[in-house]
Amino acid sequence: MNAIIDSSSLLAFVRYYLPFDKDSVLKNLLKEKFESGELVIIDKVYDEIKFQSKGIVIKELEFLSNKKRHKKTSEIYPNKRFFNMLENQYSNKAIIKAKGISEVEFEIEETKYIDSADCRLILYALNHQDELEIVKPLIITEESRTNNDGKPFKKIPDICELSGIPHCTLQTLLKDYFKVDMIFSI
Repeated sequence: MNAIIDSSSLLAFVRYYLPFDKDSVLKNLLKEKFESGELVIIDKVYDEIKFQSKGIVIKELEFLSNKKRHKKTSEIYPNKRFFNMLENQYSNKAIIKAKGISEVEFEIEETKYIDSADCRLILYALNHQDELEIVKPLIITEESRTNNDGKPFKKIPDICELSGIPHCTLQTLLKDYFKVDMIFSI
């Protein structure tokens, strides 16, 4: 299994899991999964977490700073099919209409989105599935489907569904894929 993690999942791990990880069992598991290549961080996600919450993710998960393990996405280019999906299925038409976004403004938003970590996660996943599309990378995200940010493009879970990319939350990854049985005693 090859899982690609987003910044919201890394931040959730640091905020909600690490405080209870007194023996560093979860932290070491995450480090091992990154080192083995089962868990992947792309360059755009790393760039994003450097500035989230004063860089807490980088401070707590120092092993993420090893740039040799960052997957580069600068040479992944969207194809015609992706652009078609972006304009017709990945966009939030209601928000675009409500905000009165013109075609030119939409193109600017589209360009910004293509360079975003979210879009790069999707492109990386699409480019790293096997030719028969049997083996597909899993995207780990804490994003909800609720579109409450007013952005012109849908959230990662919706785009994954539309693109046929498997996705799950950090909790599901730990429980179902990494078989972590968490028991807390207070």
